[in-house]
Amino acid sequence: MIKLTQLFKEFFESEKSGGMTLIVCAALSLILANTPLSDSYIGLWNTYIGGYSLAHWINDGLMAIFFLLVGLELEREVYVGEMSNFRDASLPLFSALGGMMMPAGIFLLFNYGLVTQDGVGIPTATDIAFAIGILSLLGNRVPASLKVLLTAMAVIDDLGAIIVIALFYTTSLSMVNLGIALGIFALLLVLNRMKVHSLIPYLLGGAAMWYFMLNSGVHATITGVLLAFAIPFGNGDKNSPSYGLQHNLHIPVAFGILPIFALANTAIPIAGDWYTSLTQSNSLGIMLGLLIGKPIGATLFSFIAVMIGVATLPKTINWKHVIGVGFLAGIGFTMAIFITVLAYDDAELVNNSKIAVLVGSLIAATIGYVWLRMTLPSPIPEEVVIEMHSC
Repeated sequence: MIKLTQLFKEFFESEKSGGMTLIVCAALSLILANTPLSDSYIGLWNTYIGGYSLAHWINDGLMAIFFLLVGLELEREVYVGEMSNFRDASLPLFSALGGMMMPAGIFLLFNYGLVTQDGVGIPTATDIAFAIGILSLLGNRVPASLKVLLTAMAVIDDLGAIIVIALFYTTSLSMVNLGIALGIFALLLVLNRMKVHSLIPYLLGGAAMWYFMLNSGVHATITGVLLAFAIPFGNGDKNSPSYGLQHNLHIPVAFGILPIFALANTAIPIAGDWYTSLTQSNSLGIMLGLLIGKPIGATLFSFIAVMIGVATLPKTINWKHVIGVGFLAGIGFTMAIFITVLAYDDAELVNNSKIAVLVGSLIAATIGYVWLRMTLPSPIPEEVVIEMHSC
């Protein structure tokens, strides 16, 4: 039986509540962008500060902190969590790989050779907060192993998205700035090896690394993940700098950074014939990638991993549950919108892609929730739980 660590519980709880907050913020932003206040509201996010728009500062700056939290969670999983040994890590690893490769393949079926093919990374992403938020609606009928599978899969998925961003969405490269950024990273690794546990030099170094990474052409959010692995993990207890920082970032990221990102990036003016854009090759590739590619890819690759003996399926879940998790992984939202902004320059194409992401994510969330509600066992009545604990 899986025993959840306190930090994992905190991560899951913050993501659960954050997912609900994201839904509210996205809905509010869509409403404001389609009222008489539209021009002022959209103009707010396009306000330039220090040479960059407010939306750009959010996407390149605040989201680096989000990726720092993702990196810290990934580090914890690698050292002491589900990915601390290959056999435990294999199931979410194969699920995530299938959940990235299959949607990318489906997208390319519709867009290969077209100007829209740069959006291939859009349907490969999973929104951790949104997906966990939907799973949490099922209450205590969800076994711990299913929570861990979805969370680990989503974290690996986000790491994959970071790699995709670094490799395919770097438009120009300044080797000098990149060299300085990587030099700072190397210095932080030296501090780690010297057992410097104060967070101050790491955070100051991280800020400097972010600045040079921003000016290198490589997307600055990569800094967050690099910084996470430079911060000392130790034995992972409450005295660990990594543990302390991850603990302190949960609330501001879940209830500050991600909601602000949602507000800024779902300010989408929707025309009366908005649904016609859903039949375009780009939108079809995104939606079908999320709705079909994710569950098929995640389930198929997981099944192969179990069949060849490199992974095991936890006793508390079955393949129907894995399919349900695959649908929840089709909730792209934050990460999919994030990659959309990087992939395209045309404003109309960006808006149409965002609409496809929202529609696909909403349908995936609905199917995933209904599917798991039908296939998971009924929740244990509260009075029975109390009686069991009293025995």
